[in-house]
Amino acid sequence: MEQPPPALSQVVLKMHSRCDLACDHCYVYEHADSSWRGRPRAVSQEILAATAARIAEHARAHRLPRVRVVLHGGEPLLAGPALLRRAGEELYRALRGVCALDLRIHTNGVLLDEEFCELFRELGIRVGVSLDGDRASNDRHRRYADGRSSHARVLAAVALLTRPRYRELFAGLLCTIDIDNDPVAVHDALAALRPPRVDFLLPHATWDTPPPRPPGSPTPYADWLDTVYRRWEAGGRAFPVRLFESVHRTLRGASSVTESLGLAPADLVVVETDGTFEQADSLKTAYDGAPATGLNVFDHGLDDVLGHPGVLARQKGIEALCARCTACPVVQHCGGGLYAHRYRTGSGFDNPSVYCPDLMALIMNIRGHESLRAPAAAPGAGPDALDGGSGQPLEPADFEELAAGFGGAAAVDRLALAQLDLNRELLAAVGGRVDPGDPRAGAAWELLLDLDAAAPHALETALTHPYFRPWALGVLGGRGPDTLAGGLAELAAAAALRARRADTVVVPLRRGTLRLPGIGRALLPGGAEEAEMTAESYGFTVRCGGQRLRMGWSEGLDGRTPHWEPVRLFEADGWTVALEDTDPLRDRYQWPVEDRLPATGARAWATGLAAAWSLIRRQLPRYAPGMAAGLRAITPLTPRPGSDTSATCRDAFGAVGAARPADPAPLALLLVHEFQHVKLGAVLDCCDLYDPEDTGRYYAPWREDPRPLGGLFQGTYAHLAVTDFWRVRRTLADGPAERGRAEAEFARRRQQTTDAVDTLARCGSLSALGKRFVAGMGESAAAWRDERVAPEALAGARSSVRSHRDAWRARNAPRA
Repeated sequence: MEQPPPALSQVVLKMHSRCDLACDHCYVYEHADSSWRGRPRAVSQEILAATAARIAEHARAHRLPRVRVVLHGGEPLLAGPALLRRAGEELYRALRGVCALDLRIHTNGVLLDEEFCELFRELGIRVGVSLDGDRASNDRHRRYADGRSSHARVLAAVALLTRPRYRELFAGLLCTIDIDNDPVAVHDALAALRPPRVDFLLPHATWDTPPPRPPGSPTPYADWLDTVYRRWEAGGRAFPVRLFESVHRTLRGASSVTESLGLAPADLVVVETDGTFEQADSLKTAYDGAPATGLNVFDHGLDDVLGHPGVLARQKGIEALCARCTACPVVQHCGGGLYAHRYRTGSGFDNPSVYCPDLMALIMNIRGHESLRAPAAAPGAGPDALDGGSGQPLEPADFEELAAGFGGAAAVDRLALAQLDLNRELLAAVGGRVDPGDPRAGAAWELLLDLDAAAPHALETALTHPYFRPWALGVLGGRGPDTLAGGLAELAAAAALRARRADTVVVPLRRGTLRLPGIGRALLPGGAEEAEMTAESYGFTVRCGGQRLRMGWSEGLDGRTPHWEPVRLFEADGWTVALEDTDPLRDRYQWPVEDRLPATGARAWATGLAAAWSLIRRQLPRYAPGMAAGLRAITPLTPRPGSDTSATCRDAFGAVGAARPADPAPLALLLVHEFQHVKLGAVLDCCDLYDPEDTGRYYAPWREDPRPLGGLFQGTYAHLAVTDFWRVRRTLADGPAERGRAEAEFARRRQQTTDAVDTLARCGSLSALGKRFVAGMGESAAAWRDERVAPEALAGARSSVRSHRDAWRARNAPRA
């Protein structure tokens, strides 16, 4: 029996079915499908409400942590601000408390103005813009119906998005390839705009209507992209390119990040302006009606879409490819190319991509470039390498942004990808320790290999659980060899559940507890040593000690279910974070963790997090996008009387431990402070910033004890955010007393952080990258030096810092 894909986590919502440009390469209006002619121009409010409800229904049923919705067209800005606002409000309302919403809009840019940008800023809508390069390249296809150029209007839109106020809205540029355009000119024109990302798209074509292929080369599209790649490489990879990034990832055994490559199942559905569900828009290039499903938002749910034969055909991975593709040496990287590009009348989609020779040449070219680049990028290869053991390069712009103390969503996303690659390597190393004579470990390892091939996203989500790496390092370090089989089984069970596969996994229990990392725990009676877990559509079944227990995803959130305790998810305005109080391995901090919170305690945390997150977004907006992208779990710690309590574990990326303060401001400070440690730890996994052989001990103005260089580095980086917090609070805190306290704290923290940066700069053990990173920290600290502070606060700060240093010197002076 065919298994449906795990879930649909991406929805393209058509806001308007017409366009104000007449691009001659448009697959909506210029290719085989003509369904747009009979559709309403704009989506109705009723369809928006029904679509939002269907998405929420699906996300709840599949426990999706995040759903991406792209407002699209035609040209979506033609729908106007009021209807776009209604779409955003309906989606946020429906998904509140269900999952995070990644809301985006894709536009040709010609109508984008400040009114739209203010709306998108309010609703957190990120904006992607279509632009094919320099004016000559763009105007070859992207013109108005009367032939006028659209280029100047699009550049004005991009300039608007690059203003500091709107920069975080800018999602990137989409560029359709035309081999008649100069690839260097296209690259340089896009690079000059400093985009956060670029997508290069092959023009849609099929075997019935193949793409232009001028004489002289059998692979003109690969040749064009290879020229762009070389230019991009020579420019220091100034911006991420999704196509190149996907090839890099598949060459390392990871999943693709674009539908055009790789074997991952499609997880996208389109909602047209009449409320009908369709498959991916790219199918419009195959034949008239190709994307149609016969389903609509009023009568059908997204699970009905999952069962549509056309959708199922795109979930079989390598099994769905033709014989020529399955025998190809690069099939794991190419994945047969975009599904629509395989179409031929008579044989349907059972063909290689019409771009098959180009895809093979592109992959082989990039593999060759990377093999030449690898020695310079390997760990220890040199102080200027922006690449550590993970193999995931940190973009230069990301590095500078992080060095300044910040780091937006794109930078933190790339840190997270690097962390995932490290976790994959650790898992492979743990798998190498499996004893052939251990049937439990062997079965779990085989299932993980199968999941990696069939449902890589599910496995990767399981691997991002923050407490995977401490367990793996413990096994590899000989500190927990007896947990190898159990840990692999727990990971396999969690991945199988996320894939919604009907696998039965035998999982050893931890003192009667079935651990499902990142999902929750089941408390099983009877003293059994192991349990059998099987995923089902509503949840899962556990067989243990002669009992059969059925557990639903939504059960246990209120604490009333005796056996099942799921991880609670908190979501507010673009941030989803797990309140991790179930994992037995979460006890990785210097302070004890809280046990499972009662429902009242979870609600108190949710209330506190909502207020703290609102404060961070309003008062510390440069920290919010990175935190939303990278802070995935908060582990409640036991409060200490009279002291705020928080901590991080160096090997648990994405998690912080904290005791909940009574007020939102200190909670916001704890989160921003601790997430600095999380970011810097990930940077250090990519880059060598200082000599690890330095055995010196250094003065940290906030500690009583001498600190190793790494500890001083971490503390200084965290105190950049602490200083910034008090800098803002001195003008925005409630009441004069609180503002006066914040003024004094800012003055003191500014002096401490500046002194610590100077100590790092003079230590003599920084690499070239470390010097650049500390210089970035210093620039942020220096920008605060000229800010006026009340004389009494300044005098108090200087006195406090001087007294602390004098006492530290006396305490740590060498004994005669």
